[in-house]
Formats: sequence, structure tokens, C-alpha cells
Amino acid sequence: MLSVIVRSALHTYRGLWLPGQAAVRAMSSSGGATPPYTTLAISHPAEAVTHVELHRPEKHNAMNKAFWSEMVDCFNDIAVDPDCRVVVVSGAGRTFTAGIDLMDMAGDVLQPQGDDTARVSWNLRKTIVKYQETFSVIERCPKPVVVAVHGPCVGGGVDLITACDIRLCTQDAWFQVKEVDIGLAADVGTLQRLPKVIGSRSLVNELALTARRMYADEAKSSGLVSRVFADKDALMAAALEMAAEIAGRSPVAVQGTKINLIYSRDHSVAEGLDYMATWNMSMLQTQDVMKSAQASMEKKSPKTITFSKL
Repeated sequence: MLSVIVRSALHTYRGLWLPGQAAVRAMSSSGGATPPYTTLAISHPAEAVTHVELHRPEKHNAMNKAFWSEMVDCFNDIAVDPDCRVVVVSGAGRTFTAGIDLMDMAGDVLQPQGDDTARVSWNLRKTIVKYQETFSVIERCPKPVVVAVHGPCVGGGVDLITACDIRLCTQDAWFQVKEVDIGLAADVGTLQRLPKVIGSRSLVNELALTARRMYADEAKSSGLVSRVFADKDALMAAALEMAAEIAGRSPVAVQGTKINLIYSRDHSVAEGLDYMATWNMSMLQTQDVMKSAQASMEKKSPKTITFSKL
């Protein structure tokens, strides 16, 4: 029943705000985290759409020890779930995330175990690599990930959103690469991904070295986010509408597009073209191409086509 309500709301989104807002309220996870998770609430607000909500609102969605492993488990499951074609990530409460939970994480970071310097260093490196996987798993997931940011997005939050495919935010959102303020260099993705997202090395350096806040308008003009919305209800309605548009396309086409976009980002044009040719020599052999072409000739939306699960 919830899926029907949300699909109806998305269909009328451009003309009628109230149903869209009702759909957003309907997907609220006021009941708490979704077992077995303790920091995430998982819902399915529309067909083929999975909503992952950071859910420690009383702690401003700060990232504790459980969060770092639960995100890996969650996105590994999503990656192989044939019923999911697109993911929306958001935060519960008034804050998207306050970043790392320093009180909870201090032991792992400040008191690594080992009998000598070499072993302490080795164990600390394993811990850092483990935390890096928390966000790399989002980027590696073949399903597109739309992240909806409201309010503060601090420290690890920037690591998280730069691993996502599409970034949206509210007018009151702000972003901060906070790590230099707590005496360390960001080590779980921001320094590697943010330069590829924004494109201005000078601006990236400024943000990372000064820890100043970037507000919504600057985030949009710099390319960190693609759209800005008045409030969280409008943001979530738009994120769900976008997710429904993506979910309505061929999963072979959509997932192939994400994988090749990421590959091309990290390789030369020639290498990207070669990889694309190798990819499509098999992926073009699908009924989805003929179904989509037929719908296009008949001036029908791709969302009217029934695609097989992938």
C-alpha cells in the first residue's frame, strides 16, 4: 500500500506538493533503526527503490563503531538484491551527520594495539582500510545512489556523499571537511574523491586546509551538489522522484552506465572507450534494447516497460 501511495505522489509531484509531502512523511522511520542494524533504517518507499536512512538522530547521526560495519553489510546486500535498482540515502532528525563519533571511536584510532612500532602501525593501517571500505562499498555498488543532505554534513559525511552518484541538498545544508580541526588528514575518501567531484583544486585545497563551511549555494555553483531545495520535505520528494525515474529504466543500462562512468573517471579516454566496447559486446545482447527502442518509437515512457530483474 505504501508503494502505491508513494508512486502516486511522485506522479503528481510537479503539480501537487501536498501528496508528495505526505509520501515523505509516510516513509519516515520514527520507529527506529531496522534490525539487524542499530544505526540505519531501511525502507522501500517505491518499487525497486531502497531508502537507507542514517538513524542516530539523538546523536546527530554521528558515525559510531557499529555504523562503519553496518554500512558495508547494508550496501553489500543492496548490490546483489535484484529487487533494488536505485538507492536514496538521507539522515534522520535535524542533521544529516555530525561525522565521526569521537567518543565512541577514540579507542580504535588513538590506542591501536601492537608489541612494537611496526605492529602498531600495521594494525592501525588495517583499521583505516576497514573504515575506507565503509564508503568505497557505496561507490562500488552497481545501483545508483542518490544522497539527500539537509542541515550539517560534517567530516565523514563529506566522505560519504562524495562516494554517491547524485547529490542533492536543502538550502540550509552546509558541508565541512573537518579533519584538520581534530589533528588529522581526512583518510577515508574525501581527499581522493572531492577533487574529482568539484574540479577546482584550489577550492578543494581551501576547504580541506581551513575546515571552513561550504553552504548550499556555493556547493551548487562548485558542482558538489546538482540541485538545492527549500526544505527537507521538498528535498525528499525530489530525491524519490529522481529515484523512480532511474528505477524505471533498464537495470542493464543503468548499472552499466554507473560502472562505466566510474571507470572512465579513473582512466584515460582511450582506456574508457576500450572498456566500454568490451562491456557492451555482451550487454547489448539483451531484450531491454529492443523493448526500449519499441517504446521510444511508440512515444511511450521507459517506465511502461517491464524489465527482467538483474
